[in-house]
Amino acid sequence: MSQAARERPEALSAYIAVTAAYWAFMLTDGALRMLVLLHFHGLGFSAVQLAYLFVLYEIAGMATNLSAGWIAARFGLTATLYAGLGLQVVALLALTQLDPAWSIAASVTFVMCVQGASGVAKDLAKMSSKSAVKLLAPSEAGGLFRWVAVLTGSKNAVKGLGFLLGAALLATLGFKWAVLAMALVLAVILMAVATLMPGGLPKGRRGAKFSEVFSKSANVNWLSAARVFLFGARDVWFVVGIPIYFYAVLSDGTEAGNRAAFFMIGTFMAVWVILYGAVQAAAPRILRARSRPQAELIHAARGWAAALFVVPAALCVGVLLAGGPQAWLTGLLVLGLLVFGAIFAVNSALHSYLILAFTKSERVTMDVGFYYMANAAGRLIGTLLSGLTYQLGGLPLVLGTAAVMVALAALTSGKLSAEAQEVAV
Repeated sequence: MSQAARERPEALSAYIAVTAAYWAFMLTDGALRMLVLLHFHGLGFSAVQLAYLFVLYEIAGMATNLSAGWIAARFGLTATLYAGLGLQVVALLALTQLDPAWSIAASVTFVMCVQGASGVAKDLAKMSSKSAVKLLAPSEAGGLFRWVAVLTGSKNAVKGLGFLLGAALLATLGFKWAVLAMALVLAVILMAVATLMPGGLPKGRRGAKFSEVFSKSANVNWLSAARVFLFGARDVWFVVGIPIYFYAVLSDGTEAGNRAAFFMIGTFMAVWVILYGAVQAAAPRILRARSRPQAELIHAARGWAAALFVVPAALCVGVLLAGGPQAWLTGLLVLGLLVFGAIFAVNSALHSYLILAFTKSERVTMDVGFYYMANAAGRLIGTLLSGLTYQLGGLPLVLGTAAVMVALAALTSGKLSAEAQEVAV
C-alpha cells in the first residue's frame, strides 16, 4: 500500500474497526479459557486431563495460521476476520450442549473438538488483525511500532478482563448460561462490525499460491523459532501449573471456598494479562523505538530474552528452598510472575513489531501466518508440558522448564541479523 493510501482517513477507521472486533473476540477467548479450566478442575479432572482440553486448540491454531495467510491473501482480510468471529460464536453455542451425564472420555473429546474450532477462530481473527496493521499504519518514524503495540497491548488487557469475567460468570451464572451469554454478545458485535466496517483493507488476489506461505527470509524464520520458545515458556506455567497450584493453596474444599478460589485465581490471571497488555502498549517508549537505530532494536530481542530467563530460574530456586506451600512463597510467586509478565510483554511486543518490519506488504499475510503458526506451536508445547511437568515434578519442574525455554528463545533471537534485511521503524 502506498504512503498516500496509508494516510487516508479510511485507514484509521479500518484500524479502529479491526481493533474493536479483535477486542470483542479476545474478551470471549479469555473468559472461555478460564471457564473451561476451572469448571473441569472442579469436576475432578487431573492436570494432564486439563491440558488435553487445550491441545486441539493449539494444534488447530498451527494449521490455521499456516493456511490463513494464504486464504487472506486470496480472499481478503475482512473475510478471514468475519470468519473468525463467526466460528467463535458457533463454538460457544456448541459448548452449551455439554451434558454433565457424559463420561470423562466423552466430555474431554467433545470439549477438545469445540476448543479446536475456537482455536481456528482465534487465529483467523489474530492473523487478520495483525496483518491489517502492516497495511494501515502511518509511514512516519515509529508509526508501525506504535500501532502494533497498541493493538497487541490492548488486546491482551481485554483478554485479561476476560479471565476475570470467565471466573465471575462461572461463580454466578454457572457454566452453560455463561457460555450462552458470551455467544449472544459476540454475535451482536460481529453483525455491528460487519455493518460498520469502512474501506481500507485489501480484497485479496486470486493468483496467490499456497507455497508462498513458507518464508525464504532468515530473519522471519529465526524470529519464528524464538517465538516458539518464548510462548512455550509462558504457557508451561500459565495454562495449568500455576492455576492448579493456587487452587490447591487457596481452596478449603467447601463450595464457598471453591468459589472464593475461582475469584482469586481469575483476578490474578486477569491482573497478569492486563499488566502484560499495558507494558506491551508502552513498549515503543520503553525501547525508545523512535530514536534508536534499526540494528539496536533487532539485537535487543536477545537481551530482553536473557533478562526474562532470570525470573523463572529464581522462582524455581525459591520453590525448592520453601519445600512446600507457604504464605511467603505464594507472595513471591505472585510478585515474580508479575515481573515475568512485564519483561515478557516487552519481548512479545518487540517480536510482534519485528515480524511486520521484516515482511513486505505484498506477502504480509503469508509471513504473519507462518510466524503465528510458530506462536501456536510454542503454546502447544507449553500446554502439553504444563500438565505433564506439574504432574511429574510439581511447581519446581514447571518453573525450571520455563527457564530452559526462555534460554532457548534468547539463543535463537541472537541469530537475527541487522545486515540481512533493512527494516522500517
